[in-house]
Amino acid sequence: MKCHRSFCNAGKRHEPGAMDLNGYMLSALFDKTASRFILALLIFCPINVFAADTWSYHQEIRRLNNETYSFAQSPLPPRGLYDYIRLEIICKGNTLQVAIDANSLIASQGRTFDFEYQIDNAPPFTLQMTTFKDTKRRGYTEEYAQRIVNDLLTGKSLFIRVTTMIRKVLSAKIPLENAAKSIKQVVTDCSLGLSDNATDEPDYTLSEFQQDFDKLPSGQQQQVLRKLKIIMESQKAM
Repeated sequence: MKCHRSFCNAGKRHEPGAMDLNGYMLSALFDKTASRFILALLIFCPINVFAADTWSYHQEIRRLNNETYSFAQSPLPPRGLYDYIRLEIICKGNTLQVAIDANSLIASQGRTFDFEYQIDNAPPFTLQMTTFKDTKRRGYTEEYAQRIVNDLLTGKSLFIRVTTMIRKVLSAKIPLENAAKSIKQVVTDCSLGLSDNATDEPDYTLSEFQQDFDKLPSGQQQQVLRKLKIIMESQKAM
């Protein structure tokens, strides 16, 4: 009976030297292939992919009219703690927009929905955004874009909530430490200015004042409140 070559070879014993040589060749081939793969990742993957916790600035071209637009994109919130939501500051056609990009359905195309944001410990602000005409997962506002941008540039942390069409609340916490450079570049692209408070970071923020005030003894807190009352009364008299 004839034996198939593969089965016959399987029954033969290999010399130890041949096995070592084959193993060495396979190992060398694997190392070479892995090195090429890693090198390709370093070359072709954008640098900002690895810096996932920072804001980034981008310029792209619309294929329909070859129009160049720019946007600053926030990092994604920590996985498992919040929903998949990005915030984008966009300059398109010299118009400033603030947009959100979610992984969940928000509302039908071209429909409004509630969007709430909070900077540090300041009171939250609620407004209405509108979904783009070609998606149910992205929304924007132009009316409040300037205000949002000014607020972003004065804080250290952003917390947002989105109420979807089925009354589900999506939330995310986004850092603002590295946001200023990218956001200001987009504002410059739109030939817009920033408010005095947004141009330079304030020397002493409201959230810092509240934290320091809570650390004071009750007697010193009363002294601070009395001084604030005097300032407010003098402002009313003007």
